[in-house]
Amino acid sequence: MRSPSIEDYLKVVYKLEEQNGPPVSTGDVAEEMSVSGASASNMIKRLDELGFLTYEAYKGATLTDPGRTVALEVIRHHRLLELYLKEVMGFSWDEIHEEAEILEHHISERFEDRIEEMLDHPERDPHGHPIPTRDGTVDDLPTRSLADLTTGDRAHIDHIADESGELLDLLEQRGLLPGASVEVVDTRPLDGLLVVAVDESEQLIGTPVARKVVVSSPNP
Repeated sequence: MRSPSIEDYLKVVYKLEEQNGPPVSTGDVAEEMSVSGASASNMIKRLDELGFLTYEAYKGATLTDPGRTVALEVIRHHRLLELYLKEVMGFSWDEIHEEAEILEHHISERFEDRIEEMLDHPERDPHGHPIPTRDGTVDDLPTRSLADLTTGDRAHIDHIADESGELLDLLEQRGLLPGASVEVVDTRPLDGLLVVAVDESEQLIGTPVARKVVVSSPNP
């Protein structure tokens, strides 16, 4: 039986594999789940027994095909729900992640299909992250951030590598959300700042924030 806890662990292992590659350490899983190392270790061993991942002591955990399928299904639910909550129901950035975390474990395939139809079969969630297809296909993402660009570079914002409502509120106010075109007007490395132009308006952005804004490859 797939409990919400099992699905949450599989989702976390999947995300850590995407970030760092397999295998994933128990310590990293514990940190992401905000649980003790012992709790994470016990669940990982249980998931190994259930066939959702393989675990080797002192090496870590790697998702199996069934585990990856479950993780992508839950991520698909989450991202569709976030888009629905934001675009249709008008929830704030602070609210959509928390609500989607609860609902993602409980919607049926029929409900999932209805949301997808209402949203006209979207490919990205509000953060710009790809929504996995029903068959588990998910697009790769670029990794270059706004902070990696130099003066004169132009790019499109691909996604935001953070789910903080406070950060997203800030970026929304400045027009720095997925799909926006930006140009780096100036870099001030000693001050940890960038000046970027978006929609003909110049914005001063701190480097830590700019690292969370992932862009497509800049034009030559």
